Amino acid sequence: MGIYINAGNDNLRMALNSEIFVDKSLVLQKLCSLLNSNQRFICVSRPRRFGKTMVRDLMVAYFSKGCDSREMFSDLKIAQAPCFENNLNKFNVIAIDLGALYNAAANRNDVLKNLKTRLFKDFGKEFPNIDFDDQISIAEMIQQAYDETKTQFIIIIDEYDTFIRERQSEVLLEEYRSFLNSIFKNNELSPAIALAYLTGILPVERDKVQSKLNNFRESTILSPFGFEEFFGFTKEETEALCNRYGMNFEECEDWYDGYRIGEADQISVHNPNSVVEAMMRREFGNYWTKTGSYEAVSDYIKLDYDGTKTAVVEMLSGREVPVNVVDFKNKLDEIKTKDHVLTYLIHLGYLNYDTTTKLCRIPNKEIKQEWESAIKDADNFSKIAEMIRNSDNLLYLTQNGIAEEVAAALDKAHTEVSSVLNYNFESSLQAAIILAYYTAKTKYTIIQELPAGYGFADIGFIPLDKKDPAMIIELKYDKNVKAAISQIKDKKYPKAFENYIDNLLLVAVNYDKTTKVHECVIEKYGD
Repeated sequence: MGIYINAGNDNLRMALNSEIFVDKSLVLQKLCSLLNSNQRFICVSRPRRFGKTMVRDLMVAYFSKGCDSREMFSDLKIAQAPCFENNLNKFNVIAIDLGALYNAAANRNDVLKNLKTRLFKDFGKEFPNIDFDDQISIAEMIQQAYDETKTQFIIIIDEYDTFIRERQSEVLLEEYRSFLNSIFKNNELSPAIALAYLTGILPVERDKVQSKLNNFRESTILSPFGFEEFFGFTKEETEALCNRYGMNFEECEDWYDGYRIGEADQISVHNPNSVVEAMMRREFGNYWTKTGSYEAVSDYIKLDYDGTKTAVVEMLSGREVPVNVVDFKNKLDEIKTKDHVLTYLIHLGYLNYDTTTKLCRIPNKEIKQEWESAIKDADNFSKIAEMIRNSDNLLYLTQNGIAEEVAAALDKAHTEVSSVLNYNFESSLQAAIILAYYTAKTKYTIIQELPAGYGFADIGFIPLDKKDPAMIIELKYDKNVKAAISQIKDKKYPKAFENYIDNLLLVAVNYDKTTKVHECVIEKYGD
């Protein structure tokens, strides 16, 4: 048993010994259906900590000849599948963690050379009766072992996109492409490979690398190709864990749900790492920071391509924004537009994309905190960050009826979050107001276009604690604040706040399109 060849089932054993183990073993049934078919080359891209490595460990333990895993799988779902006996521990498995090799290399240019050296040692141990020439390639070693043993290989490369994400030199990238080409686009070697499984964060590049990997069927967060339930925890799995640990499921969804993938976005996926951390600690919080860095967001929103800032503001205010995900070629050195930035962040897990509406949004509370951290570090968002810091004071001013200062704050907010093109859209002012009252979400449920009376209130603030006043905000432009107050009353908007009628504030905001000056009036309902 080698380090990379037929490594055994120790990793899966440790997972099974963990307090929380969610059985994803039926992914093996899906993979077994692809064995020795034209679809046997699979590339799975998902955000960090979404279960890609767990699937790798299941594959190694199940397929590898280097161990006997029958008892280990006996209580898992795959044991009842028809394919279970047919493929259990029948293959030579090569499992490579390219990310680990990259991080361990003293010289990044030596990563592939180090891989060949280690694989050569493994081949010698695993096939002691075969004389391997140390000058031959990895592909040739696989071919020689297959020719003499007639046992096929399953090849797994975890974090296959490491060189791309780390923006290595074109020389090293081309060497890597040639390595992939020698194994996966080799007609002579093809019969030796029963299955190939690549995982990473980014999908396959759609130009140079595509010529090396265009025979791979891709499963991405945008198009999961039948693998949607195997990466991340489903709603049912997450709810079962919440019941087991006595945690509130609705709160768990607020924190970690928000990823909808699959046909018509039917599968609801939760971040598995964060859910496990929350259950073990008995506390909901932001555990995403332990898997990566908000710099992934900050670095790209700093570029401020046309429309990026406006899109971010819209999403921070709780809205969805359109994005064209087709043009992005999955090449980091060719991110040139707002759509490229947003598509990249979708793949990283910082946004979720609705394939039906073609809109993206910030998926949940955990990720929203990452966005908050990111804009604090982006110079072009410094005034937005300042606005968020001042939002507690704005709420205080509003609750205490200090209308003139509220108007001044909203005037500033509207200017900062709007572009020249969208300034006079009412939706722009609405987004500015939501952002200006950003921290009010800790005290209120904030609903835009709230059905109320005979119409829709622009923004409703429903307090979590009845000590705080409920609020209705109505927006107008080129009119006057009295007209806005009258509309609230005439259309019976307060009827939606019957439980708060004794502590309800009516807030009217009007702005002048020409002068860009805002007015505000605040009344206590009933006075």
